[in-house]
Amino acid sequence: MKIAQTRKLHAAGILPKPAPAQEPEALRERLEALRLPFAAEGLDGLLHESVKQDWNVTAFLDAMLRLELERQEERRVAQAIRISHLPTGPTISNFDFAFQPSVSRSQLQTLSTGQWIREGQGLLLQGPPGVGKTHLVVGLGLRAIETGFSVSFYHLDELMHQLKKDAQLDPAKLKYRKYMAVNLVIIDEFGYQQLDREESNLFFRVVNYRYAKGSSTAITTNKGIASWPSVLADDEVLAGAILDRLLHRATVLNIQGRSYRLKELDAQLQEQTSTTTADSQTTAGSQEPATARGQTSVSADRLAEAGDGEAL
Repeated sequence: MKIAQTRKLHAAGILPKPAPAQEPEALRERLEALRLPFAAEGLDGLLHESVKQDWNVTAFLDAMLRLELERQEERRVAQAIRISHLPTGPTISNFDFAFQPSVSRSQLQTLSTGQWIREGQGLLLQGPPGVGKTHLVVGLGLRAIETGFSVSFYHLDELMHQLKKDAQLDPAKLKYRKYMAVNLVIIDEFGYQQLDREESNLFFRVVNYRYAKGSSTAITTNKGIASWPSVLADDEVLAGAILDRLLHRATVLNIQGRSYRLKELDAQLQEQTSTTTADSQTTAGSQEPATARGQTSVSADRLAEAGDGEAL
């Protein structure tokens, strides 16, 4: 036990011999000393509810511990999401499976369990731009964090920048880098830029280390497997070595279909067209009463003239 913690327990009256807690405030101090801050914070509400519901000692203790565990888990998930650098917004639950029927809902549900990460398997999502690859892999990353895995998200150019900074790092220290140490590393947008020889070798080092360690890697790409050598410095041998490690015991999602971005553009254009049509109809409608008023005015003038003539 750390010295500071021991002093804190002494100050709270827990060490060396705890005295019975007669007041809620004393119990709250002991909960805080035991690093149960959420139970301490919710103590008053729990005491009130225990009297209202006539809980026994076991029910009260269970409610207090469940509150602490639930809040700690919420804090853990929030912190893990923050340090993972996952984009905010995309989840599995808000993915439009109806718009993208090439994606199997049951397959995504199976991947959401995280069993593939426990077994150190890989994941490759390939398809044209805009079909939802990043959305799906981010949603799976969130589910992985909720299941208890550590996750780190990189755009390929961000990963390359970091790998170049660490290129001369001692291998003993390199293994502690996030892209090596986390349970799941997600690499987004592979294939949009061609890697030179140095970058390709650095990329291989990451893939090879994670494969040997049994850690999962998920990659999104707009390139088919046959086109990977053109991205990896036109080196077919190196591309083959990388693919061999990535695809061994991996799940491949080949997503085909319309682009979500083009779908949104279509919706905007349709909305603009509808607005323009409605404005035109409104303008035409507002002109008709003006014409009618003009005709009425002319008729009145003519009647007035006729009346004047009769008076003469």
